[in-house]
This record gives sequence, C-alpha cells and structure tokens, in this order.
Amino acid sequence: MHMKHSDEAHGPPVVPVKFVLEDPEGLTSTEQVEWDLMGGEGENLLELAVENGINIEHACGGVCACSTCHVYVEEGMDEVSESDEDEEDRVEEAPGLRIDSRLSCQCRIEGKGPITVRVPAWNRNAVKEVPH
Repeated sequence: MHMKHSDEAHGPPVVPVKFVLEDPEGLTSTEQVEWDLMGGEGENLLELAVENGINIEHACGGVCACSTCHVYVEEGMDEVSESDEDEEDRVEEAPGLRIDSRLSCQCRIEGKGPITVRVPAWNRNAVKEVPH
C-alpha cells in the first residue's frame, strides 16, 4: 500500500529535519546517509520523507495500523507532536523499541526544529504486495 498525499494543511517548509539512514541503498537507491530536508508545521515525518525520495516502509498507508514506519527521533522530540494512545500501542509492536521511538506517520512537526530522525536498517516490511 502506498501513502497518498496528506489532505492536512501544513506550513511552508521552514523547519530543518535531518534524516539519518542506516540503509540508504535500500531506502533511496543511493549511498547518501544523511538527508537535510525542510518540513512544514503540521506535516508528518513519513510524508516529508516519502515526498523527498526516502522510501520509509508504511504497510498500512500511514494510518497508524502497523509499525513498519518506526523511526527514532534523536533530536527535537519537543519539536514534534506528542504520541497518542493509538500510536503508543502500535509502536510497542516494533522491534528495537527505544525511548525515542515514534511512528513517522503519526509524528507531526510542531516546532521550529532542528529535528533529527534515524531510520533503522532492520525496519522493513517483510511482506510486499506483488502485482498480478
């Protein structure tokens, strides 16, 4: 399932967000480990990544029904939305759970940054839909 562009309004891209990719080849088909992007207030981290060519797994399409978009917010946790009960229940299903674990589909930019997000190498959707 692929994520469609969010209908949520968000601000202009003025918030610095750095994505650190443990498996850049698998996520972007490049060797670039760090991606410095600009996000807008109200935009979720998954949408920002996908729109900029970082293909973070999101088996449910970004609706908080799985944990495949699990990331670590290593800097700027106070610059993003707080997790709600639904996200907390889902993120607990993800391997490698840490205090800074979030679901990128639920983590919205709310501050001025900077924000640093690590995408773990092991976070892959083991089951992919194959076209018939």
